[in-house]
Amino acid sequence: MTYPNMQTFAQYGSGSYLPSDVTVLLDIVDKQTVADIPVSQKEALIQSGQRHYSDMLTLEQAPTAMHEQLYQQALTQGADRTANDIANLAYTLHDIFGQTVDNEQPLVLVSLVRAGLPIGVLLQRALSDDERSDSDSSYALPSVHYGISIIRDRGLDPVALQMILDAYPSSPIVFVDGWTGKGAIYQELERSLRPFNQPNQPHFANIFHQGAGVVPLLTLADPAGVAWLAASNEDWLIPSGLLNSTVSGLISRSLYTEPQSGLHRSVFYEELRAIDHSLAFIEQIDRARQTLQRPMQCLPMYQQPRYRTSGLIDSIAADYHITNRNRIKPTIAEATRAILRRDPERILLACADHPDTLLLRHLCHERDIHISVLGDKILPYHAITLIKQRSKDDC
Repeated sequence: MTYPNMQTFAQYGSGSYLPSDVTVLLDIVDKQTVADIPVSQKEALIQSGQRHYSDMLTLEQAPTAMHEQLYQQALTQGADRTANDIANLAYTLHDIFGQTVDNEQPLVLVSLVRAGLPIGVLLQRALSDDERSDSDSSYALPSVHYGISIIRDRGLDPVALQMILDAYPSSPIVFVDGWTGKGAIYQELERSLRPFNQPNQPHFANIFHQGAGVVPLLTLADPAGVAWLAASNEDWLIPSGLLNSTVSGLISRSLYTEPQSGLHRSVFYEELRAIDHSLAFIEQIDRARQTLQRPMQCLPMYQQPRYRTSGLIDSIAADYHITNRNRIKPTIAEATRAILRRDPERILLACADHPDTLLLRHLCHERDIHISVLGDKILPYHAITLIKQRSKDDC
């Protein structure tokens, strides 16, 4: 097929971010063309195997006043940590790529829509040497930033990836996500990139610049132990994990499109613009980063995934008679998003009153969702949502 060229990139926009922050390679469609499927119906269709989750969308509603308040509390609590983590990630990227990239061959940040977008924008700001950033920083680096879709079971959008490879044939690519849960998205990314994992493949060096088979996935937090580079391996209250589109450029979860038909699709929530936090979140963290006093550090890199929590996931699956691991949503961020977007059966918590799970507990009480407190048994996760079984064969 014929891929769009660089001149057409602008039409895909940047969501509610600045054009200099990111180019989002999604086909933005009118929400009137997307069926608004209620959560319970969507869950039944997914689990029965009748429909894939990426073929349907439950349109987002505005967060409640309590949800907004808890997000602001999380932002106040976590802004400095987020800023420090971004600085350390940028510092490490500079250490790795400082001698090999330039304005003609910039580092290409490819954020995985949606959770990766805020992290990618923050990194792009940190690496940028324009007037908005600290151009004399010790980690300024030529970089560009794109957002593309990845869908479980269906992979990375090959049309979007090829557009980037065609535009930057000599640049290294780093994939950016917000956090890891079980490692499912890492596995999807690894499968999608296998065709490039041959030294004689024209784009091998773009992707496997750290060595054959080393998938360059960067995350803010990596509890699953699968990322190549992460600021920490802890499950903590990442502020951008508590909201959906209103902290991710007003972009919906992506919808699948067959490669011969073009880019994966998304809805832009124009009606939520008045309550959009996307740019405000970026500006607050970016200001905090520029005023950091503590010394930066190079973070460790890993050549292979460690799958630190695979045994724990197996244990949870056995204890609750779950044969489909997709019903298990670990980490505070994933557990929260699952309550908002899916049909949960129960929530597992490590601690009954941990401040990082306040929103989760509020949502559970509001919707009468059972909470089980299991202590150290579920660490390093502080929260896990179990999705309700909707089909007798647990499809």
